[in-house]
Amino acid sequence: MTKIIEEEESFSNDDLFNITSWGADLSFRELISMYDDNDLIKPDLQRKYVWSIEEASRLIDSILLGLPIPSIFLAKKEEKRLIIDGYQRIKTVYDFVYGIFEKTGKIFKLSNSKIINERWRGKAFKELTDDEQRRIRNTTIHAIIFEQKRPNNDSGMYQIFERINTSGRTLSSQEIRNCIYYGNYNNMLMVLNKNIIWRKLLNCGEDSRMVDVENILRFFAIKNLENTPDYFKNQIILKKYLNENMSINSNLSSEECQKYSDLFIKIIEKVYEVLGDVAFKNISYKKDKDDNYIYSDHFVNKFHPTIYEAVMMSFYYALEKKLDFSKVKSNHLNLLNDTEFRESISVRTTNIETIKKRISIATKYFFGVDYEWK
Repeated sequence: MTKIIEEEESFSNDDLFNITSWGADLSFRELISMYDDNDLIKPDLQRKYVWSIEEASRLIDSILLGLPIPSIFLAKKEEKRLIIDGYQRIKTVYDFVYGIFEKTGKIFKLSNSKIINERWRGKAFKELTDDEQRRIRNTTIHAIIFEQKRPNNDSGMYQIFERINTSGRTLSSQEIRNCIYYGNYNNMLMVLNKNIIWRKLLNCGEDSRMVDVENILRFFAIKNLENTPDYFKNQIILKKYLNENMSINSNLSSEECQKYSDLFIKIIEKVYEVLGDVAFKNISYKKDKDDNYIYSDHFVNKFHPTIYEAVMMSFYYALEKKLDFSKVKSNHLNLLNDTEFRESISVRTTNIETIKKRISIATKYFFGVDYEWK
Protein backbone atom coordinates (compact mmCIF):
# COMPACT_ATOMS: atom_id res chain seq x y z
CA MET A 1 0.00 0.00 0.00
CA THR A 2 1.17 3.51 -0.78
CA LYS A 3 2.35 5.47 2.28
CA ILE A 4 2.11 9.24 2.59
CA ILE A 5 4.85 10.41 4.95
CA GLU A 6 3.03 13.38 6.47
CA GLU A 7 0.15 11.10 7.43
CA GLU A 8 2.53 8.98 9.54
CA GLU A 9 3.27 11.96 11.82
CA SER A 10 3.14 11.16 15.54
CA PHE A 11 1.93 13.66 18.07
CA SER A 12 2.19 14.72 21.67
CA ASN A 13 -0.25 16.85 23.60
CA ASP A 14 -1.30 17.79 27.10
CA ASP A 15 -3.50 14.71 27.41
CA LEU A 16 -0.34 12.85 28.37
CA PHE A 17 -0.11 14.89 31.56
CA ASN A 18 -3.57 13.76 32.68
CA ILE A 19 -2.30 10.24 33.23
CA THR A 20 -1.71 8.80 36.68
CA SER A 21 0.36 5.72 37.36
CA TRP A 22 1.11 3.58 40.38
CA GLY A 23 2.81 0.36 41.23
CA ALA A 24 1.21 -2.78 42.62
CA ASP A 25 2.61 -6.19 43.46
CA LEU A 26 0.18 -8.79 42.14
CA SER A 27 0.49 -12.50 42.82
CA PHE A 28 0.11 -14.94 39.97
CA ARG A 29 -2.86 -16.33 41.91
CA GLU A 30 -4.53 -12.91 41.53
CA LEU A 31 -3.54 -12.51 37.88
CA ILE A 32 -4.89 -15.95 36.98
CA SER A 33 -8.17 -15.20 38.73
CA MET A 34 -8.44 -11.81 37.01
CA TYR A 35 -7.74 -13.42 33.62
CA ASP A 36 -10.43 -16.07 34.22
CA ASP A 37 -12.95 -13.41 35.25
CA ASN A 38 -12.18 -11.27 32.18
CA ASP A 39 -10.93 -8.48 34.44
CA LEU A 40 -7.47 -8.80 32.91
CA ILE A 41 -7.68 -8.46 29.15
CA LYS A 42 -5.29 -9.28 26.36
CA PRO A 43 -6.29 -6.85 23.61
CA ASP A 44 -6.69 -8.41 20.18
CA LEU A 45 -3.66 -6.47 18.98
CA GLN A 46 -1.28 -8.21 21.36
CA ARG A 47 0.72 -10.79 19.54
CA LYS A 48 -0.32 -14.38 20.15
CA TYR A 49 1.61 -16.54 22.55
CA VAL A 50 4.97 -17.08 20.85
CA TRP A 51 7.34 -18.41 23.50
CA SER A 52 8.90 -21.83 22.97
CA ILE A 53 8.63 -24.49 25.67
CA GLU A 54 12.25 -23.73 26.58
CA GLU A 55 11.55 -20.02 27.08
CA ALA A 56 8.41 -20.76 29.08
CA SER A 57 10.23 -23.34 31.22
CA ARG A 58 12.97 -20.84 31.98
CA LEU A 59 10.42 -18.41 33.42
CA ILE A 60 8.85 -21.08 35.65
CA ASP A 61 12.33 -22.16 36.71
CA SER A 62 13.15 -18.55 37.69
CA ILE A 63 9.96 -18.30 39.75
CA LEU A 64 10.68 -21.54 41.58
CA LEU A 65 14.22 -20.36 42.29
CA GLY A 66 12.87 -17.10 43.70
CA LEU A 67 14.56 -14.93 41.08
CA PRO A 68 13.04 -11.49 40.28
CA ILE A 69 10.62 -11.29 37.33
CA PRO A 70 10.52 -8.18 35.10
CA SER A 71 7.62 -5.80 35.69
CA ILE A 72 4.47 -5.80 33.60
CA PHE A 73 2.50 -2.77 32.37
CA LEU A 74 -1.28 -2.59 32.66
CA ALA A 75 -3.80 0.10 31.71
CA LYS A 76 -6.88 0.67 33.86
CA LYS A 77 -10.10 1.09 31.91
CA GLU A 78 -13.09 1.32 34.19
CA GLU A 79 -12.68 -1.76 36.43
CA LYS A 80 -10.68 -3.80 33.94
CA ARG A 81 -6.96 -3.97 33.23
CA LEU A 82 -5.52 -4.08 29.72
CA ILE A 83 -2.19 -5.84 29.27
CA ILE A 84 0.15 -3.34 27.65
CA ASP A 85 3.27 -5.39 28.19
CA GLY A 86 3.81 -8.74 29.89
CA TYR A 87 1.35 -11.08 28.17
CA GLN A 88 3.95 -13.77 27.45
CA ARG A 89 4.88 -13.97 31.16
CA ILE A 90 1.30 -13.99 32.42
CA LYS A 91 0.14 -16.60 29.90
CA THR A 92 3.12 -18.84 30.62
CA VAL A 93 2.23 -19.14 34.31
CA TYR A 94 -1.48 -19.37 33.49
CA ASP A 95 -0.93 -22.31 31.13
CA PHE A 96 1.50 -24.06 33.48
CA VAL A 97 -0.92 -23.91 36.41
CA TYR A 98 -3.80 -25.19 34.25
CA GLY A 99 -1.59 -27.88 32.78
CA ILE A 100 -1.90 -27.33 29.01
CA PHE A 101 0.63 -25.51 26.86
CA GLU A 102 -1.91 -23.77 24.62
CA LYS A 103 0.57 -23.22 21.81
CA THR A 104 0.82 -26.97 21.20
CA GLY A 105 -2.28 -28.24 22.98
CA LYS A 106 -0.14 -30.72 24.92
CA ILE A 107 0.48 -31.22 28.64
CA PHE A 108 2.74 -28.45 29.87
CA LYS A 109 5.84 -30.13 31.24
CA LEU A 110 9.00 -28.19 31.94
CA SER A 111 11.83 -28.71 29.50
CA ASN A 112 14.35 -31.47 30.18
CA SER A 113 17.09 -29.02 29.26
CA LYS A 114 20.12 -28.61 31.53
CA ILE A 115 19.22 -24.94 31.95
CA ILE A 116 16.24 -26.06 34.11
CA ASN A 117 16.90 -27.09 37.71
CA GLU A 118 16.91 -30.88 37.95
CA ARG A 119 14.44 -30.81 40.90
CA TRP A 120 11.54 -29.94 38.57
CA ARG A 121 13.02 -30.68 35.16
CA GLY A 122 10.42 -32.46 32.93
CA LYS A 123 7.60 -32.03 35.48
CA ALA A 124 4.06 -30.67 35.08
CA PHE A 125 2.51 -28.37 37.68
CA LYS A 126 0.62 -31.22 39.33
CA GLU A 127 3.86 -33.16 39.72
CA LEU A 128 5.45 -30.43 41.83
CA THR A 129 5.27 -30.51 45.62
CA ASP A 130 2.53 -28.57 47.38
CA ASP A 131 5.08 -25.99 48.52
CA GLU A 132 6.40 -25.55 44.97
CA GLN A 133 2.86 -25.09 43.64
CA ARG A 134 2.17 -22.48 46.32
CA ARG A 135 5.42 -20.72 45.49
CA ILE A 136 4.30 -20.27 41.88
CA ARG A 137 0.80 -19.09 42.80
CA ASN A 138 2.01 -16.76 45.55
CA THR A 139 4.94 -15.24 43.69
CA THR A 140 4.27 -11.57 43.03
CA ILE A 141 5.18 -9.60 39.95
CA HIS A 142 5.41 -5.84 40.01
CA ALA A 143 2.79 -4.16 37.85
CA ILE A 144 2.93 -0.53 36.73
CA ILE A 145 -0.67 0.55 36.20
CA PHE A 146 -1.74 3.60 34.19
CA GLU A 147 -5.06 5.39 34.14
CA GLN A 148 -6.17 8.45 32.20
CA LYS A 149 -8.15 10.68 34.53
CA ARG A 150 -9.07 13.38 32.03
CA PRO A 151 -10.08 14.22 29.41
CA ASN A 152 -12.64 11.44 29.20
CA ASN A 153 -11.00 9.66 26.28
CA ASP A 154 -7.91 7.55 25.67
CA SER A 155 -5.73 10.03 23.81
CA GLY A 156 -2.98 9.89 26.41
CA MET A 157 -3.34 6.13 26.79
CA TYR A 158 -2.62 5.77 23.07
CA GLN A 159 0.68 7.60 23.53
CA ILE A 160 1.61 5.39 26.48
CA PHE A 161 0.92 2.27 24.45
CA GLU A 162 2.94 3.67 21.55
CA ARG A 163 5.95 4.44 23.76
CA ILE A 164 6.02 1.63 26.31
CA ASN A 165 4.98 -1.59 24.60
CA THR A 166 8.04 -3.82 24.21
CA SER A 167 6.50 -6.82 22.48
CA GLY A 168 9.43 -7.09 20.09
CA ARG A 169 8.33 -4.79 17.29
CA THR A 170 7.06 -1.27 16.82
CA LEU A 171 3.29 -1.41 16.82
CA SER A 172 1.31 0.22 14.04
CA SER A 173 -1.23 2.92 14.87
CA GLN A 174 -4.21 0.67 14.20
CA GLU A 175 -2.73 -2.18 16.24
CA ILE A 176 -2.60 0.17 19.22
CA ARG A 177 -6.15 1.40 18.59
CA ASN A 178 -7.30 -2.21 18.41
CA CYS A 179 -5.81 -2.63 21.86
CA ILE A 180 -7.29 0.42 23.52
CA TYR A 181 -10.64 1.04 21.85
CA TYR A 182 -12.14 -2.42 22.05
CA GLY A 183 -15.91 -2.73 21.64
CA ASN A 184 -18.63 -2.91 18.98
CA TYR A 185 -17.06 -0.29 16.73
CA ASN A 186 -13.68 -1.97 16.64
CA ASN A 187 -15.32 -5.36 16.11
CA MET A 188 -17.27 -3.90 13.19
CA LEU A 189 -14.04 -2.70 11.54
CA MET A 190 -12.50 -6.14 11.94
CA VAL A 191 -15.51 -7.85 10.38
CA LEU A 192 -15.70 -5.39 7.49
CA ASN A 193 -12.03 -6.03 6.75
CA LYS A 194 -12.93 -9.59 5.81
CA ASN A 195 -15.61 -8.51 3.33
CA ILE A 196 -15.04 -10.22 -0.03
CA ILE A 197 -15.60 -7.08 -2.12
CA TRP A 198 -13.25 -5.06 0.10
CA ARG A 199 -10.57 -7.73 -0.30
CA LYS A 200 -11.07 -7.66 -4.09
CA LEU A 201 -10.66 -3.88 -4.14
CA LEU A 202 -7.45 -4.16 -2.13
CA ASN A 203 -6.34 -7.18 -4.16
CA CYS A 204 -4.31 -8.63 -1.30
CA GLY A 205 -4.60 -10.71 1.85
CA GLU A 206 -5.31 -9.19 5.26
CA ASP A 207 -2.50 -6.94 6.41
CA SER A 208 -0.74 -8.18 9.57
CA ARG A 209 -0.17 -4.58 10.67
CA MET A 210 -3.87 -3.70 10.20
CA VAL A 211 -3.30 -0.91 7.65
CA ASP A 212 -6.38 -2.18 5.78
CA VAL A 213 -8.49 -1.89 8.94
CA GLU A 214 -7.18 1.64 9.45
CA ASN A 215 -8.38 2.60 5.98
CA ILE A 216 -11.91 1.45 6.79
CA LEU A 217 -11.72 3.62 9.90
CA ARG A 218 -10.41 6.47 7.75
CA PHE A 219 -13.58 6.49 5.64
CA PHE A 220 -15.88 6.73 8.65
CA ALA A 221 -13.70 9.43 10.22
CA ILE A 222 -13.52 11.59 7.09
CA LYS A 223 -17.24 11.14 6.47
CA ASN A 224 -17.84 12.70 9.88
CA LEU A 225 -15.25 15.48 9.47
CA GLU A 226 -17.85 18.22 8.97
CA ASN A 227 -19.36 17.38 12.38
CA THR A 228 -16.14 17.79 14.34
CA PRO A 229 -14.20 20.85 15.57
CA ASP A 230 -11.32 19.75 13.32
CA TYR A 231 -13.33 20.85 10.28
CA PHE A 232 -12.68 24.46 11.21
CA LYS A 233 -8.92 24.00 11.70
CA ASN A 234 -6.21 24.37 9.07
CA GLN A 235 -5.33 20.69 9.16
CA ILE A 236 -5.69 17.47 11.09
CA ILE A 237 -3.05 15.22 12.63
CA LEU A 238 -4.35 12.03 11.06
CA LYS A 239 -3.27 9.65 13.86
CA LYS A 240 -4.89 11.83 16.50
CA TYR A 241 -8.02 12.38 14.43
CA LEU A 242 -8.49 8.64 13.88
CA ASN A 243 -7.89 8.01 17.59
CA GLU A 244 -10.63 10.49 18.45
CA ASN A 245 -13.04 8.83 16.06
CA MET A 246 -12.36 5.44 17.65
CA SER A 247 -12.78 6.90 21.13
CA ILE A 248 -16.06 8.67 20.37
CA ASN A 249 -17.53 5.55 18.77
CA SER A 250 -16.10 2.93 21.13
CA ASN A 251 -19.46 2.50 22.88
CA LEU A 252 -21.56 2.54 19.73
CA SER A 253 -24.56 0.20 19.95
CA SER A 254 -24.82 -2.95 17.84
CA GLU A 255 -27.69 -1.37 15.90
CA GLU A 256 -25.68 1.75 15.07
CA CYS A 257 -22.68 -0.34 14.05
CA GLN A 258 -24.91 -2.34 11.74
CA LYS A 259 -25.99 0.89 10.01
CA TYR A 260 -22.35 1.93 9.60
CA SER A 261 -21.47 -1.49 8.25
CA ASP A 262 -24.38 -1.56 5.79
CA LEU A 263 -23.37 1.86 4.47
CA PHE A 264 -19.74 0.87 3.93
CA ILE A 265 -20.72 -2.34 2.15
CA LYS A 266 -23.23 -0.49 -0.03
CA ILE A 267 -20.54 1.97 -1.13
CA ILE A 268 -17.76 -0.55 -1.82
CA GLU A 269 -20.15 -2.77 -3.78
CA LYS A 270 -21.05 0.19 -5.99
CA VAL A 271 -17.37 1.17 -6.34
CA TYR A 272 -16.43 -2.35 -7.39
CA GLU A 273 -19.38 -2.58 -9.79
CA VAL A 274 -18.45 0.68 -11.55
CA LEU A 275 -14.63 0.87 -11.32
CA GLY A 276 -13.49 -2.66 -10.52
CA ASP A 277 -10.29 -3.47 -8.66
CA VAL A 278 -8.44 -0.38 -9.94
CA ALA A 279 -10.80 1.96 -8.06
CA PHE A 280 -8.29 2.91 -5.36
CA LYS A 281 -5.10 2.79 -7.44
CA ASN A 282 -3.05 5.57 -8.91
CA ILE A 283 -1.57 5.76 -12.40
CA SER A 284 2.08 6.06 -13.38
CA TYR A 285 3.05 9.57 -14.44
CA LYS A 286 5.57 10.38 -17.13
CA LYS A 287 6.91 13.70 -18.34
CA ASP A 288 7.87 14.91 -21.80
CA LYS A 289 11.10 16.73 -22.68
CA ASP A 290 9.59 20.02 -21.46
CA ASP A 291 8.82 18.51 -18.05
CA ASN A 292 5.10 18.39 -18.72
CA TYR A 293 3.04 15.42 -17.59
CA ILE A 294 1.94 13.02 -20.30
CA TYR A 295 -1.57 11.57 -20.10
CA SER A 296 -1.34 8.08 -18.62
CA ASP A 297 -3.67 5.07 -18.63
CA HIS A 298 -1.37 2.68 -16.79
CA PHE A 299 -2.50 1.77 -13.26
CA VAL A 300 0.04 1.18 -10.52
CA ASN A 301 -0.66 -1.97 -8.54
CA LYS A 302 -0.84 -0.26 -5.13
CA PHE A 303 -3.69 0.90 -2.94
CA HIS A 304 -3.56 4.70 -2.61
CA PRO A 305 -5.16 6.05 0.61
CA THR A 306 -6.05 9.56 -0.53
CA ILE A 307 -7.48 8.34 -3.85
CA TYR A 308 -9.51 5.82 -1.82
CA GLU A 309 -10.73 8.63 0.39
CA ALA A 310 -11.82 10.79 -2.58
CA VAL A 311 -13.52 7.93 -4.42
CA MET A 312 -15.35 6.64 -1.34
CA MET A 313 -16.60 10.07 -0.31
CA SER A 314 -17.76 10.99 -3.82
CA PHE A 315 -19.63 7.68 -4.15
CA TYR A 316 -21.15 8.16 -0.69
CA TYR A 317 -22.37 11.60 -1.74
CA ALA A 318 -23.76 10.27 -5.03
CA LEU A 319 -25.66 7.45 -3.37
CA GLU A 320 -27.13 9.87 -0.81
CA LYS A 321 -28.18 12.28 -3.57
CA LYS A 322 -29.24 9.49 -5.98
CA LEU A 323 -26.93 10.75 -8.74
CA ASP A 324 -26.27 9.15 -12.12
CA PHE A 325 -23.26 6.79 -12.25
CA SER A 326 -23.22 6.35 -16.04
CA LYS A 327 -20.19 8.62 -16.71
CA VAL A 328 -18.01 7.59 -13.76
CA LYS A 329 -16.04 4.90 -15.57
CA SER A 330 -15.26 7.05 -18.60
CA ASN A 331 -14.04 9.91 -16.42
CA HIS A 332 -11.91 7.84 -14.06
CA LEU A 333 -8.61 8.27 -15.91
CA ASN A 334 -9.37 11.93 -16.59
CA LEU A 335 -9.66 12.46 -12.84
CA LEU A 336 -6.36 10.72 -12.10
CA ASN A 337 -4.61 12.77 -14.79
CA ASP A 338 -5.99 16.06 -13.50
CA THR A 339 -3.15 18.30 -12.27
CA GLU A 340 -5.06 19.71 -9.29
CA PHE A 341 -6.25 16.29 -8.22
CA ARG A 342 -2.73 14.83 -8.46
CA GLU A 343 -1.49 17.59 -6.18
CA SER A 344 -4.36 17.14 -3.71
CA ILE A 345 -3.59 13.44 -3.19
CA SER A 346 0.13 13.91 -2.63
CA VAL A 347 0.86 17.36 -1.13
CA ARG A 348 -0.40 18.67 2.25
CA THR A 349 -2.83 15.75 2.33
CA THR A 350 -3.98 16.40 5.92
CA ASN A 351 -4.82 20.04 5.25
CA ILE A 352 -8.60 20.51 5.56
CA GLU A 353 -8.87 22.47 2.31
CA THR A 354 -6.85 19.80 0.51
CA ILE A 355 -9.13 17.03 1.81
CA LYS A 356 -12.15 18.98 0.61
CA LYS A 357 -10.48 19.73 -2.73
CA ARG A 358 -9.74 16.10 -3.68
CA ILE A 359 -13.24 14.98 -2.71
CA SER A 360 -14.84 17.88 -4.58
CA ILE A 361 -12.76 17.31 -7.74
CA ALA A 362 -13.61 13.60 -7.74
CA THR A 363 -17.31 14.34 -7.31
CA LYS A 364 -17.23 16.87 -10.15
CA TYR A 365 -15.47 14.51 -12.57
CA PHE A 366 -17.62 11.51 -11.71
CA PHE A 367 -21.05 13.08 -11.35
CA GLY A 368 -20.81 16.58 -12.82
CA VAL A 369 -21.97 18.27 -9.60
CA ASP A 370 -20.35 20.19 -6.76
CA TYR A 371 -19.93 18.44 -3.43
CA GLU A 372 -21.95 20.46 -0.94
CA TRP A 373 -19.80 21.27 2.09
CA LYS A 374 -20.95 23.14 5.16
